[in-house]
Amino acid sequence: MSKPRGRAPVVTDVNIRRVARALLAEQGPDAVTLRAIARELGVTAPALYRHYGSLDDLFETLRLEFCADLAAELSAEIATLPDDGAVQFFAICKGFRRWALAHTREFTLVFASPGPGRAGMMSRFDEPFGRIFLAAAGRLLVAYDIVTPPTDVIPAELREDLVLFQTELLAALSEAGQKFPVEKLDLGVTYLMIQIWARLYGHVTLEVFGNYPIPLSNPEILFDTMLAELGRTAGMITD
Repeated sequence: MSKPRGRAPVVTDVNIRRVARALLAEQGPDAVTLRAIARELGVTAPALYRHYGSLDDLFETLRLEFCADLAAELSAEIATLPDDGAVQFFAICKGFRRWALAHTREFTLVFASPGPGRAGMMSRFDEPFGRIFLAAAGRLLVAYDIVTPPTDVIPAELREDLVLFQTELLAALSEAGQKFPVEKLDLGVTYLMIQIWARLYGHVTLEVFGNYPIPLSNPEILFDTMLAELGRTAGMITD
């Protein structure tokens, strides 16, 4: 008589994500395969398809989870700060950099991995991380007279895209319950927001991937200087 087979381990979504996160953090994205996850869980790869239709589906779930982790970390930090839009905005920027450097592979998956139909981070207002930045922008618009580029210096080729982004911002702020003078969110503010994000994201990405054109013994000094320049340009810092 043949021996009865042992019952296969129960596979849960939580365990799949736990193993996938560990593989990503320890070995990088190439190590995250359904076969590798199944091997760690003691099952066959087809057992995972009950939870995820493909590896891309799993990566998207992880991306959303990392966004939520980052948002929770930033929310906890700004909750301890004064109710000042500029103070909280700069804390968010510094917290974003700190998280990226501490979680380089997670940062790469969320912010530096192309995907079909994937919207830019500045348009993901329905996700926790996007909501953090959106709330900070709303507080700044209410409390500060933001200095923006004159409309006539905005390249004509960009205006259609900026108007679309402006419409999305207004809708997202309204849905989030942010109360502020609508006229403050003009095309100049929209243009400024894109420029700020580009500089913030560009600096952090260069630092995460070690792509500065020169070696820097203390990149944080350059980052803080960049934030101060942005603050003065936008009227958030007056000294």
